[in-house]
Amino acid sequence: MSHARAMADIYDENRQITKYVHSTSKGHEAIQLAAGMLLKPIDYAAPYYRDEAMLLGMGMTPYELMLQLLAKQDDPFSGGRTYYAHPSLRREHMPKIPHQSSATGMQAIPATGMAHGIAYLESQKLIETLEKPIVLCSFGDGSVTEGEVAEAFQMSVLKDLPIVYLVQDNNWGISATSEEMRAMDAYEYASGFKGMKRVRMDGTDFLECYEELTKAFDYVRSKRKPILVHATVPLLGHHTSGVRKEFYRTDEDLNLHSQTDPYPRLRQTLLDLGVEEAELDEIVAEARKNIEADFERAKAADDPTPESLTLHEFAPTPITEEQGERSPSGKDPVIMVDAALFAIDEILKKHPEALLYGQDVGARLGGVFREAATLGKKYGDDRVFNTPIQEAYIIGSTAGFSAVGAKPIVEIQFADYIWPGVNQLVTELSKSCYLSNGQYPVQSLIRVPTGAYGGGGPYHSGTVESSILPIKGIKVVYPSNAADMKGLMKAAYYDPNPVVMFEHKGLYWSKVPGTESAKMVEPSEDYIVPLGKANIVVAADAEAIENGESVGVITYGMGVYWAKAAAARFKGQVEILDLRTLNPCDEEAVFAQAEKHGKVLVLTEETLRNSFAEALAGRIARECFTKLDAPVQTLGSVDIPAVPLNMGLEKEMLPNADKVAAKLEWLINY
Repeated sequence: MSHARAMADIYDENRQITKYVHSTSKGHEAIQLAAGMLLKPIDYAAPYYRDEAMLLGMGMTPYELMLQLLAKQDDPFSGGRTYYAHPSLRREHMPKIPHQSSATGMQAIPATGMAHGIAYLESQKLIETLEKPIVLCSFGDGSVTEGEVAEAFQMSVLKDLPIVYLVQDNNWGISATSEEMRAMDAYEYASGFKGMKRVRMDGTDFLECYEELTKAFDYVRSKRKPILVHATVPLLGHHTSGVRKEFYRTDEDLNLHSQTDPYPRLRQTLLDLGVEEAELDEIVAEARKNIEADFERAKAADDPTPESLTLHEFAPTPITEEQGERSPSGKDPVIMVDAALFAIDEILKKHPEALLYGQDVGARLGGVFREAATLGKKYGDDRVFNTPIQEAYIIGSTAGFSAVGAKPIVEIQFADYIWPGVNQLVTELSKSCYLSNGQYPVQSLIRVPTGAYGGGGPYHSGTVESSILPIKGIKVVYPSNAADMKGLMKAAYYDPNPVVMFEHKGLYWSKVPGTESAKMVEPSEDYIVPLGKANIVVAADAEAIENGESVGVITYGMGVYWAKAAAARFKGQVEILDLRTLNPCDEEAVFAQAEKHGKVLVLTEETLRNSFAEALAGRIARECFTKLDAPVQTLGSVDIPAVPLNMGLEKEMLPNADKVAAKLEWLINY
């Protein structure tokens, strides 16, 4: 505790040097140290940004924390990339700490996903240790007002998950008091989650904290059920170094909080137990001396090299080449939805660490598109199960599952409903590999049915890839036929990074006129298509290319079939490149189309303005300018906010073969 207090003091004394925004644990040290000391190497933790004392209790050294404070190269958490007390740690002799963001309360879902993953692995007998692992999720009381915390609490009691929610209540949320922010505290709030055991404690009394947390940890370790621990603490420091206490707190506030300072309280406890005052003074002096020396060392440590900037956006994938047999002889064509079903069936059969969950994918229905039909009955409710209507949990929990060694496949029922989950996708999944310096890539396959046809209306027909693609650290796949569906599904599963897989509902059964060729012979079980490799699905004649009478169409999804129908009107003059993967995008193949034909159309189902298609067209124009014989053309849906329900209006909005043919004719005759 003396080290933690000396760290807070020396940071404040050196404000010009500790220039990066940081928080300290001043006032929270007792509860944090008790928690950190009680965690075991088999456990997982999700601390929050004020938990530096907890990290000391786990065994981190002040010097290591200072390397992060000053964003140094040897920062053990992130290599100088993320904020102070934002740990990512994978050491054999310490609790495992996957990446968490600064977004308040957002760690509740990934942390609950860790507990969910542990429970799953135990159910499959993939964890059979004598001592049972638990998860600690730590946050401030103000964060409990977040809706995503409710999703986490709901799942923890629904599934009986081994997690301790430690709430440190200092009555402040930056400048807002508890009276302004909440109708009840976290202890009272948790009473609404049936099955959640609750404990209140004085978070300033180290002995009480240690004793009560021991009981709480033992309860979760033995009962495999969640518990919420509500600890009251004072906020003695600043909210952060950038939002200082003097900006918004009165002397009366600060004096009130100083009366419950855990530091002098522990000192008095030790004196009462017979420890000599001189010994305590020596501990304090030694701590200050150590911290000053560590701070000087940390200041002199190397900064990250410029070359390290782009490392660890993604973890390396083992899938780099096409493998297996794409069109085995003696097999009948299958529709796309069945190809996906067969791929997941093979994955679940081969990999006990794999599981599938989402809304309505369980045994009773097997998905609203029957994309999971038979799987629930075949593999049981532990492996294929329904979730509540919780898109944030569905996506964010995959970070926790992945961290503990499970491999989740999840589904968002319609692309229009992905938005509640985008917060987790952005703040947690996309940044985990990069901000943990490669320690915690998130292996997550997120299936998203998408696209318009047959009067689905405004909330079941959307195409949203252009909103997902700007999120760095996410791969995006978009198959257009059954063979690619299976091959890309396998590659996405084996990829150690988050993959969003858009699946066009209009192609699932090939019922839309003109999409019959989406049905293909089912590839072999070992068939895999590497992400980032486009495919020419219609080739132009060499003579048309030689005569400068050909056009390249770059598209994906339903665009492939509009382009095929239009190309039939221009015999041998149109070449169609199916991107298959939007990130990474096969720019080599895209630019080759521009160079080969000199005329290019980028075709999408999305609305055009500010879209991926327009961005790709811009890159083609920039990189291939001297090879082009005409301006790069784009075609997409009409720029309106939603797909209308009326099928006539829907048809008017979407691209079609006639619209594509008009663009092709213009390009050919340019």
